[in-house]
Amino acid sequence: MSRTIRAGIIGADTKASWAGAAHIPALAAQPQFALAAVATRHEESARRAAETFHAERWYADPFALIRDPEIDLVTVAVKVPAHRELVLAALAAGKAVYAESPLGATVAEAEEMAAAAGSLPTAIGLQGRHNPAVRRAADVVREGRLGRLLSARVTATTFGNGPESASPYEYFDKAAAGAGFLPIAAGHVLDVVEAVLGDITEVDARTELLWPRVRLADTGVTTVREVPDHLDAVVKTASGAPAGVQILAGVPTGEFRLEIRGSDGWLRLTGAHPAGVQVGDLELSSSVAFTAPDRPVATGTGPAAAEIWTGAAINVGEVYASLARDIANGTRHTPGFAHAVHNSRLIARVESAARTGVRQLAVGQPGGQRVGG
Repeated sequence: MSRTIRAGIIGADTKASWAGAAHIPALAAQPQFALAAVATRHEESARRAAETFHAERWYADPFALIRDPEIDLVTVAVKVPAHRELVLAALAAGKAVYAESPLGATVAEAEEMAAAAGSLPTAIGLQGRHNPAVRRAADVVREGRLGRLLSARVTATTFGNGPESASPYEYFDKAAAGAGFLPIAAGHVLDVVEAVLGDITEVDARTELLWPRVRLADTGVTTVREVPDHLDAVVKTASGAPAGVQILAGVPTGEFRLEIRGSDGWLRLTGAHPAGVQVGDLELSSSVAFTAPDRPVATGTGPAAAEIWTGAAINVGEVYASLARDIANGTRHTPGFAHAVHNSRLIARVESAARTGVRQLAVGQPGGQRVGG
């Protein structure tokens, strides 16, 4: 690359933050990036983050980081309700932006940010689709090596959204936050399904609220969960393959399994990270020959991560690598904010199907609406 991309991370706290576990080591593994600045809400934590992560500068005001003329790329890694104001400010300043998923607390917010992005480089934190094994699986399907696709089955788990949580994560259980089980756990899983099998075109779904009361382990307080914590769905994909999808929350041992059956063979993607398919590496196996997946550009975990986040940088590193190519070459291949809108609309259709009991159809079907963006 002709020059280093100077990144600033908003939300780079040292206390087991996702930014510290995933974004920091993902950037550090790639010489085309430099961590120019970090920002948190408080001066003390911002200074500590700069020291821990070896950032050049720190800000207690995230908008000051956004205004910094030395920053090329702004990463927004804070709670979803705060995304809109920060992302819009960064876009108005002409910065490239990487935002965690979901992009907005509502579909309308995501649409607003996507419209504001214009031609600027953006990336959305749906990093599971960037995993090298997922990319290779998509190659196998696209090249027709499985023959006619007959069916797919998906089982996925996450340790989150269970009967016990911690007070900093209570907001995940509140409907207004837009960051519950469906936008996050289901959003990531269904995006991997689409990466391999093509856009989801029809949705039948049922959700459950298995743990309506949640104990906050650090305070002993019991709080009320307002959003579902379980999903069963049957979807049809653009490749023609129907897929059964089950996503379970509150499972301490992780499992992800996507198995595709075709007339000429089978393919399987598996993972075991407790946090879900978007975290850690995946393994590809198949009855047909395939080229081994590429090696990840980043591995390991950053200095501000609990053991549970081991391998968090693997897929995030792939997003940054793709975004760096776009910035260097003037291309826009990285799934960005338009893709974030697609994912948000898909989750809205899943919610509608579960609420009404009516199958949600894509454009071109009688009475249907397009699932994606």
